[in-house]
Amino acid sequence: MTLARRLTEARPGLRWRSGQALTRLLYSRSFGSIGEGTVVVRPHKLQGVERIHLGAGCSVFEGAWLASEPGGGELRIGDHTYLGHDVHLHALDPVTIGSRCVVADGVLVASSDHDGEDRHAVHGTGPIHIGDDVFLGQRCVVLGGVTIGDGATVGAHAVVTRDVAPGQTVVGTPARPVGGG
Repeated sequence: MTLARRLTEARPGLRWRSGQALTRLLYSRSFGSIGEGTVVVRPHKLQGVERIHLGAGCSVFEGAWLASEPGGGELRIGDHTYLGHDVHLHALDPVTIGSRCVVADGVLVASSDHDGEDRHAVHGTGPIHIGDDVFLGQRCVVLGGVTIGDGATVGAHAVVTRDVAPGQTVVGTPARPVGGG
């Protein structure tokens, strides 16, 4: 195997260890707070890091986009929460994700939207609160002003436009209950 291929196809362990080092040496000094044992691996974009708080033992995987707009609300993530590849968390109004959550690959959580007349202008759409032990399925979307209760499940590709009760499972566009809670 060529050296170029080895570097290109770096084993997950190597990426993880480099993420640990960057988290400890760089991110822990610039984020609002980062709990012990949290690792951020090759993010796509970080914005407003002084307003981003990651709990202990979190995993943030490649391609993550964590943003708190200037003058916007904080982005808070609880302990032992997993953020999969290409997750996009965007806070203009506050966004809170609880502990022990799984946010699968490609999920978008956004408390902002572009203005209807000036597409470059962004405005808040209401705070988002995601409880503890929540599962957000691959490529689902959670829009502003929504609360998702503890232990809820959001199916893959669902678009959450209104509150989800604790323990409830929702699927579809717009998301609707199918059982639980």
